Amino acid sequence: MSNATTTTTERAPSVYVPSAEALATVLAPSARPPRPSALGASLTFGRRAMLKIKHVPEQLFDVTAFPIIMVLMFTYLFGGALAGSPREYLQFFLPGIMVTSVVMITMYTGVGLNTDIEKGIFDRFRTLPVWRPAALVGMIFGDVLRYILAALVILGLGLALGFRPAGGVLGAATGIGLLVIFSFAFSWVWTFFGLILRSEKSVMGVSMMVLFPLTFLSNVFVDPSTMPGWLQAFVKVNPVTQLVAAIRGAMSGDSDPSATMWLLVWSAGFVLVFGTLTMYRYNRR
Repeated sequence: MSNATTTTTERAPSVYVPSAEALATVLAPSARPPRPSALGASLTFGRRAMLKIKHVPEQLFDVTAFPIIMVLMFTYLFGGALAGSPREYLQFFLPGIMVTSVVMITMYTGVGLNTDIEKGIFDRFRTLPVWRPAALVGMIFGDVLRYILAALVILGLGLALGFRPAGGVLGAATGIGLLVIFSFAFSWVWTFFGLILRSEKSVMGVSMMVLFPLTFLSNVFVDPSTMPGWLQAFVKVNPVTQLVAAIRGAMSGDSDPSATMWLLVWSAGFVLVFGTLTMYRYNRR
């Protein structure tokens, strides 16, 4: 009986009790991982936005199918009547429809933000030990990829249909760069709306009410000189008009410094005004 008891005792697993020095080393403040930088946190949230596209590829329909439909429909519907032939109209029209398509999809930044807020995801983000605006900035960084993709789809289709930018590769790249700068800045408008409106349908409805006058009452489809004087006054101060003029100039090899300057001024204004309002609203939610 004594031997059995001794054997059982010998076979019992030993329990490791850490020493006080080991516990102090593990729990020391220096052992904690460093706080991520503002840029690093923003890029991480930007990667999250791209992973959402990976898992739900239907989100790319608005940057692929929609631009293709717009280019084909307007080129062959209005080209013969406005410029004598679709190919001639395409030389004037393609930079404008590129702007229209990309600026239209910027509203999905606000729609996506509103959806995440309604699901409670942003409440979790706010508890993380990272730069607080990182989730917002990263989301817009992720959307920049959508803007570039949409612009490249339109440019590729235009080249296939006969569009030839006199500014060459550099001019086309400059035009896309200006478009991305403006779209990034303009996205802050919809980010603000995504925070203050109650549903994604409201965000989309308000966005369309703003976007339709800006894109159609501009120089996208026709030369503003053919418009009534009162309408020309609005078209000239329209930021979309300045954006289209700057991109047309870059792609044609004949840059428009005035339009480019106003484009950058509008972009800075959107970031300064709506970026500030967005951060204020986000921190007080």
